[in-house]
Amino acid sequence: METKKVELIDNMVRELRRGTIVISVLSQLQDQAYGYNLVNSLSEKGFNIEADTLYPLLRRLENQGLLESSWDTSESRPRKYYKISALGQDVYQSLLAEFENLYRSITRLTGSENNETD
Repeated sequence: METKKVELIDNMVRELRRGTIVISVLSQLQDQAYGYNLVNSLSEKGFNIEADTLYPLLRRLENQGLLESSWDTSESRPRKYYKISALGQDVYQSLLAEFENLYRSITRLTGSENNETD
């Protein structure tokens, strides 16, 4: 039974992360960054992401017009840099506001708002 519980929790945590990954990535692209740098930046701030998850996401966000990209070929290894676009900034602000609303609702529902220490 314990194994089933762990599997259920793992799956649910993955779903929660999936719902916040776009906000997390967009939050770190106010200034341009390349993929490896972004993986490290997110990890340093407690949001671990695998490169094989990040790169397809970056391409998708770029195709949606939320990111702009440019190549830097000045070094021996070319790097593609990403930065949030004006549309991406608008979408990010809307998603962040919705996330904050959901967070406040959950803290009220669970009664944990009385236990918060800021």
